[in-house]
Amino acid sequence: MSELAVRAEKLDAVDELAAKRAEFVLDEAVYLDGNSLGALPAAVPGRVADVVGRQWGELRIRSWDESGWWTAPERIGDLIAPLVGAAPGQIVVGDSTSVNVFKALVAVVRMAGEGRDEIVVDATTFPTDGYIAESAARMTGCTLRPVTPAEVPGVLSGRTAAVLLNHVDYRTGRLHDLPGLTAAVHAAGAVAVWDLCHSAGALPVGLDEHGVDLAVGCTYKYLNGGPGSPAYLYVRSDLQDRFDSPLPGWNSHAEPFGMRSAYEPAAGAVRGRVGTPDILSMLALEAALEVWDGVPIDAVRAKSLALTDFFLECVSAYVPEGRVESLTPVAHGERGSQVALRCSPTLGSARAGGAPIAGEVMKRLIERGVVGDFRHPDVLRFGFTPLYVGFADVERAARVLGETLSAGEFTAGSGRRTG
Repeated sequence: MSELAVRAEKLDAVDELAAKRAEFVLDEAVYLDGNSLGALPAAVPGRVADVVGRQWGELRIRSWDESGWWTAPERIGDLIAPLVGAAPGQIVVGDSTSVNVFKALVAVVRMAGEGRDEIVVDATTFPTDGYIAESAARMTGCTLRPVTPAEVPGVLSGRTAAVLLNHVDYRTGRLHDLPGLTAAVHAAGAVAVWDLCHSAGALPVGLDEHGVDLAVGCTYKYLNGGPGSPAYLYVRSDLQDRFDSPLPGWNSHAEPFGMRSAYEPAAGAVRGRVGTPDILSMLALEAALEVWDGVPIDAVRAKSLALTDFFLECVSAYVPEGRVESLTPVAHGERGSQVALRCSPTLGSARAGGAPIAGEVMKRLIERGVVGDFRHPDVLRFGFTPLYVGFADVERAARVLGETLSAGEFTAGSGRRTG
């Protein structure tokens, strides 16, 4: 057993979150793709069976009241709130991240003062955020200004209405300065909208502490809500009476069952609701969130940093020099909970024609029980979910990566091309 493997065993033995692993449905594979889809919490199948068999099958329409279906979006929002540093009553669950980005941006432009006709967007954002921002700008008559997060303070002006930023970059795992950038946006008299998809459940966010105006996020990554589980929208309490949603559905009406022809928005975070909630997926999410009972987010962050530090150390030890390059910052204050490794022909591959090898490398890793993912053209992504990933997993993943890149198929001069 290598020195790193021995260290991994010792680290797992003193891990205060190690027992949480038993609350998930896992096999022998090393699952490092929780930044795309979290593992299944063990409590979810039984809960879903009850929702389908008893609540829907037996109680039927009565479940809207008797099983609490109607209040689920706010109730589950309050479960997410402590994970992102928010007081109750500010988060509503429902729709997709994309839909919530649209609601937030258009509402912000409507709230903005006269002359504020520009939306600033993170140029490195996940594509759908950019698509939605561009559409929102066209619909509201605003100019769209894509810049990197580092450039944001320098482009803010009296024209800026909204600034849409990602807390953690989905490609590289870089953690952006939410407190500093939010303060800069506020100093310019604009409104900050943060996308928390790659940070909620992995690290402290501090929405209330840092005065974030609006935020959106998904629940199927580090929150383990399941494929396509509903997203959420945070609206700071003092902005809720001004939040003018561009999607005023009957669920956000002050009297939803009054069936009035004129729209009157409800009070509070309920304004973020639109149509009938997705009850099956929403209640699966509620069950999934039970794994967070008693888990301090600071402990999750500490383990996340320890896991990613150890992974980078193991990669350095096991992977032949020059075969991969980390795109993820070394500094803890700039790192999320994933590691992105560039694996390209310029880093040691002599693949005929210079074709990127990262996709093929990830296929081999998955075949050997190390599940990460690949981002075109040359990035291997590994997500570290502290509730169920251990240090032995990390050591094994790096070792298998090193063995794979040392195999003849991927060594210099092999000339092999696939696909």
